[in-house]
Amino acid sequence: MRVGLTYDLRDDYRAMGFSEEALAEFDSPETIAAIEDTLTGLGYQTDRIGHIRHLAARLVAGESWDIVFNIAEGLSGRSREAQVPALLEAYGIPYVFSDPLTQAVTLDKAVAKRLVRDAGVPSAPFAVLETDADARACTLPYPLFLKPVAEGTGKGCTRASMVRRQKDLVATARSLRVRFGQPAIAEPYLPGREFTVGVVGNGAQARVIAVLEIILLANAEAGVYSYDNKELCESRVVYRLADDAEARAAGASALAAYRTLGCRDASRLDFRSDAQGVPQFLEVNTVAGLHPTHSDLPILASQAGMDYPALIGAIMAAAIQRTGVGHAGEAARLAAR
Repeated sequence: MRVGLTYDLRDDYRAMGFSEEALAEFDSPETIAAIEDTLTGLGYQTDRIGHIRHLAARLVAGESWDIVFNIAEGLSGRSREAQVPALLEAYGIPYVFSDPLTQAVTLDKAVAKRLVRDAGVPSAPFAVLETDADARACTLPYPLFLKPVAEGTGKGCTRASMVRRQKDLVATARSLRVRFGQPAIAEPYLPGREFTVGVVGNGAQARVIAVLEIILLANAEAGVYSYDNKELCESRVVYRLADDAEARAAGASALAAYRTLGCRDASRLDFRSDAQGVPQFLEVNTVAGLHPTHSDLPILASQAGMDYPALIGAIMAAAIQRTGVGHAGEAARLAAR
């Protein structure tokens, strides 16, 4: 089976002058090599495609693949993660991970929160701040936490994201809008534990891999799993499997949110508990990082006894079973590894 690999490489955009923060969601050569080596070890023939413009050129030239392992984040727009899946669907090529609709609605945190809230998943109240007037009209209780409405990897999340008065709310929201070219989202600051939950599979077969608690060390930027803390996680963060009642509640809510949002094959979902110890949905990463030792999803899978080849194999098994690609028994072969 021929598996294409679509991705956005940090080095490609660094050469164009993008800042390190702008590159945060993109992948390193080590990640692509790890995925490719693992797929090869699972018996696949791999083909590196790269970003969407490379994909488009090769599709126009008449190339095709049995399935595409897609981790491309896209470069611009709040629907950027939907672009590669939409292009592949236009050419009738199956791919791994979520479809364009789910990719679009999950990148926009406000849209995702509305959907999971309507499904009964606990999610803190929020306000979308498109103007200074929106910030001045905000009635949510302080302290508030602000971030860009459609970014990931902790982009825009710093100690300054927590505000305690209207003057700072207006100024911080304005700064985020200018810096990221999109509205800010404001939520009451949640003082409790922070969890990230890995889910693999589809529909009724979807299951929680593990719930991982994120514990910031004394040298970390306090109170927030920020961009800097994520980038320097090896020295600033302790990741610990959690299986107490609060963690299990996060896992149950993650599975409900995963199914509500139509996530496919695998995703990672983030929660933070309120003052009463109830985990509140923050966001879902449908294109979760897959660096073997630096990304949250492989870290939590490894701690739960699922090594990197097993994780990639489980993702491929879910995608193959869902799409019907390949010979009979292919999904079962992968799941058994």
